[in-house]
Amino acid sequence: MDMRKLVGRNFARLRREKGLTQEEVEARSGLSQQYLSSLERGRRNPTVITLYEIAQALGVSHVDLVKPDDNA
Repeated sequence: MDMRKLVGRNFARLRREKGLTQEEVEARSGLSQQYLSSLERGRRNPTVITLYEIAQALGVSHVDLVKPDDNA
């Protein structure tokens, strides 16, 4: 299982479910839109702190970002 792709898929899904754009997550998290875009594509290896910051910006648990899905 490629954790980068899993986190990217979960982030994209959760962001869409919350009705947020990458720019809105950028404003809430302080992470750049470019970084968030790369994360969604599975090209970033986020730290635990980054996962926490993204989860806070989305209003979800950090566990939701690393939880395996049916498409993994």
